[in-house]
Amino acid sequence: MTIDFFDPANRLSYASRSASSEWKTLMQSLVDLRGIDAVDIGCGGGIYSRAMAEMGARVTGVDFSGEMLSAARKQQTAQRIRWIQADAADTGLPDSSYDLVLLRAVIHHFSAEKTTEVLLESYRLLRPGGRIIIQDRTLEDCRLPGGPGHLRGFLFERFPNLLEEEKRRRPDLHSLERALAETGFHGVKTRRFWETRKIFRDLGELERDFLGRIGRSILHRLSDDELRDLVGFITEGLSRQGVTSSISDRDRWTLWTARKG
Repeated sequence: MTIDFFDPANRLSYASRSASSEWKTLMQSLVDLRGIDAVDIGCGGGIYSRAMAEMGARVTGVDFSGEMLSAARKQQTAQRIRWIQADAADTGLPDSSYDLVLLRAVIHHFSAEKTTEVLLESYRLLRPGGRIIIQDRTLEDCRLPGGPGHLRGFLFERFPNLLEEEKRRRPDLHSLERALAETGFHGVKTRRFWETRKIFRDLGELERDFLGRIGRSILHRLSDDELRDLVGFITEGLSRQGVTSSISDRDRWTLWTARKG
């Protein structure tokens, strides 16, 4: 089973939280968002579209799911956002109209061929000197062990077969660097950083979040029984380490940045 982004039941999975302070600080170090035109391709429920708008950008959020965009509109907090339903590789937006393209947690859903198409579309949308920022997890990011602060690691310890699936879909650091260069981008750089997804008050809140499969498409690959087993595995592991409150859920990400010549 995989997540159905068109299912109304999943509408709020990627809409109901806010971008972390770490993410905002990182973005500020990379680009001055004040007054620029940004497009968030694969925006989902608009979490990062809203963050960029709040930081001063005029934002176009693009997603192929009308359900996700419906949630994004309901959660909208800034006026400088418009929402477009379109394919990531064929947005229908005008050439050379944006200063920034953001692809956050999107690339791993695409084949290599589709990724190339999306990069070409991103290049087309950018003005000369415009920047692309890709945020995703590599296999190395996923392989980090589970523990307080990195709950996702417990998933692959309990269900190592899922790591085999991640091998097939996660972008390779250097392959994506090459793809960007081959598309025409210049000054390709990479870095890794940790982003806090949420801080749970207690184990009960953690359990409800995981059982609801909120914001984690990979959890849709587990049956209900497997998911309950995972939650028990996580809470038991945390309890053994004396962590039962103020539980930080953080993920390590890889960031690729480049410019249009």
